[in-house]
Amino acid sequence: MLDWTDRHCRYFHRLLTKQTLLYSEMVTTGAIIHGKADYLAYSEQDHPVVLQLGGSDPKTLADCAKLGQQRGYNEINLNIGCPSDRVQNGRFGACLMGEADLVADCIKAMNDAVSIPVTVKTRIGIDSHDSYEFLCDFVDTIANKGGCHIFIIHARKAWLSGLSPKENREVPPLNYPRVYQLKRDFPQLTIVINGGITTLEDAAYHLKYVDGVMIGREAYQNPAILAEVDRKLFDPQAAITDKVAVIKALYPYIEQELSRGARLGHITRHILGLFQGMPGARQWRRYLSEHAHQPRADAAVVERALSFVQG
Repeated sequence: MLDWTDRHCRYFHRLLTKQTLLYSEMVTTGAIIHGKADYLAYSEQDHPVVLQLGGSDPKTLADCAKLGQQRGYNEINLNIGCPSDRVQNGRFGACLMGEADLVADCIKAMNDAVSIPVTVKTRIGIDSHDSYEFLCDFVDTIANKGGCHIFIIHARKAWLSGLSPKENREVPPLNYPRVYQLKRDFPQLTIVINGGITTLEDAAYHLKYVDGVMIGREAYQNPAILAEVDRKLFDPQAAITDKVAVIKALYPYIEQELSRGARLGHITRHILGLFQGMPGARQWRRYLSEHAHQPRADAAVVERALSFVQG
């Protein structure tokens, strides 16, 4: 979720769910080491939270993993599933599925540098390398040589050329049974499934066959799904989060961030889809879109937008 699940997004999502494991957007090692901004910033409320890294040099990945642990992240994840040209040009992302030994070296270096879990997010294949045997060999190499025990598997292969990142999320067919088979063949590993999952009912079905479920785009575009996840997937006694109360709880954070120089629109872009399907949702989105980017816009803009949903 490059450029999407930033620290503002994660703060908002944590208000909706206490149990779900949250991921940072993918951050390159170069940005962390050489960038002027603080790419490791997050709110203490985010926990449990994973730092997702992009890179292919074992030493710099180890250095960044160590920095992530020092900052308090709960896990480190190496993304080798992103197929964008920008990522490939930096020699990281999905193209690394063709270099299993290098990935294993990267994971081992990170594991040697930190005591928190180091995980891998990947696809089921790339280009013509899309057989089940290829996937098994890849996972076996990373697990045995790198010491990785947790794999997040996007159940589509990636085309490294010819498709846009958006098309790579939609055109290659989903193959959930292949991920289920991977769990059966590697029962000692934690296998998390990803790709095309849009409901908690779907998530519950997948959990019959794998250890975890990652939901990306749907959770961003329709964050209300997170308001019910604690009760439906973690604790039947948990309360369903009140979405209006979540927005009101966001006001102090908004004012705090604005006082530090943030712009309201950078925060509100993450909350536009919260009331999807409810009366007033369109007016909520329109008002925020038209007013959040104006000079001196503050939490009062969000409060006014909320009045359309509350009636």
